[in-house]
Amino acid sequence: MTVKYTPDHEWIELTGDDDIATVGITQHAQDALGDVVFVDLPAVGATLEQKAIAGVVESVKAAADLYAPVSGSVIDVNEALRADPSLANSDPLGQGWFFKIKLSDRAQFDALLDGPAYEQLVQNS
Repeated sequence: MTVKYTPDHEWIELTGDDDIATVGITQHAQDALGDVVFVDLPAVGATLEQKAIAGVVESVKAAADLYAPVSGSVIDVNEALRADPSLANSDPLGQGWFFKIKLSDRAQFDALLDGPAYEQLVQNS
């Protein structure tokens, strides 16, 4: 299991050799947004390009775009999150995941930030 991060505060976890990854927002993003009240998730079957808008997260403070950390096809979305957006606050790295994507280019995943590099980014922001 490998977790990578984007400068836009999304995490992406690759759990096997099938190039299927789970995407969500980081604890830092969740802290900055505050109480999440609505999520707009991509459609299952949608093809996303890396860095394209994949959805929207709305909180009591602000709305923020959710970006695709890699290119690929959306194979699943978290319907529990759509029904209860507060999961993005209570468990952003677990039950608060947003969607699953089948990577079209593994090199894009490999080029994302690892944990220490992401922590450095957050500390410097």
